[in-house]
Amino acid sequence: MDQPLRQRRGRRVLLGAAIVLALALGAAALWQQIPRGLQVARADARIATVARGVFRDDVALRATAAPLHSVMLDAVESGRVEEVFARDGAPVRQGEVLFRLSNPQRRLDLLAREAEHAQQISNLTNLRIALEASRMERERRGAELAFALTLAEKQHARNAALAQKGFVSPNALEDSLDRVAQQRRLYQSDNAGYKTEAATQRDAVRQMEQAIGRLEAGLQLVNATIDALAVRAPVSGRLTDFHLQVGETVKPDQHLGRIDDVDQFKLSAQVDEYYLNRVAVGRQGTATINGRAHALTVSRIYPQIKDGRFTVELAFANGQPETLNPGQAADVLVTLGGASEALLLPNDAFLNDSGGVAVYVLDKDGKTAERRALRSGRRNNSQVEVLAGLAGGERVIVSSYAAYGKAARLQFTE
Repeated sequence: MDQPLRQRRGRRVLLGAAIVLALALGAAALWQQIPRGLQVARADARIATVARGVFRDDVALRATAAPLHSVMLDAVESGRVEEVFARDGAPVRQGEVLFRLSNPQRRLDLLAREAEHAQQISNLTNLRIALEASRMERERRGAELAFALTLAEKQHARNAALAQKGFVSPNALEDSLDRVAQQRRLYQSDNAGYKTEAATQRDAVRQMEQAIGRLEAGLQLVNATIDALAVRAPVSGRLTDFHLQVGETVKPDQHLGRIDDVDQFKLSAQVDEYYLNRVAVGRQGTATINGRAHALTVSRIYPQIKDGRFTVELAFANGQPETLNPGQAADVLVTLGGASEALLLPNDAFLNDSGGVAVYVLDKDGKTAERRALRSGRRNNSQVEVLAGLAGGERVIVSSYAAYGKAARLQFTE
């Protein structure tokens, strides 16, 4: 009786162990099916391998050609467009009439200034005539006073001679002397008054002549504004963005177009703000235009950031292409430094999303990826330098991280 009972108990132990093993295997299978991190489609992820190679320290740009020198055409006078002699895109010569305005108010101003100028000239003429008449009257009166003084002196001399002989009394001699003194005072007073009056008259004439000079300057200015109604090309070149129509009203400071110098060109390009501290005036580059390479130099930098980019201008170092049109595009490569060996990754969308400070690294079986800190260095159009955080041969996701947020782990789904 005891032996069968021991066999039945052994079977129960074996059965329990089998059940426990089955449960463990089921739990392991279930554990394998549980998602480990954010699930992403493997087809949506671009994967690259960290590899050592030669880093080319340059930046590739898409530039457009623009005239090196341009002169803006802004309206100086207001008026109605009466005639248009030039058309947009046409070559013009310096001094050539582009269009003509009409402005009745300017004509009225010119007539008023001319009338005022004529009136002032007439007033000056009348003043000079009056001054000349006054001068002649002064000279006549002065001559009479001088003659009267001479007569008084002669009479006194005769009286003095007769007084010595006793024929003229002392009182009569004294009276003749007083008349000489009186005539001398009158002559001197008149002469002094004449000098003062003459100085005043000269000052009046000078002031009127200055007033006429100012009127003439104003008249010249009005004439210049009348002449400015016929707008001429300030320089030779190609007329651009010029769309005036007959009958259109033009206002002061209105932009009318520009004249481009078609003999000299520059290239303008938008550069990612990452390169703002590395691009400098004088950096060398090359542009490929019509299948030929042309040497360039960074000539100007506009550091204002707009939409994550800033603008640079590049000048041709050894002559520009023979055929180049405004707006023509060209591939440009600007050199920032020499080539060197480095650990590299492709320059892809992940840099914009992570800022180059984090990356998702795949595990050995390639089913999951973990977020890892990254220290990146220089970049060019196709490469980014890895300074720390990755080792050669590791695989990373280089496509956009926008959908991953701050997930620490990713799990790929087929």
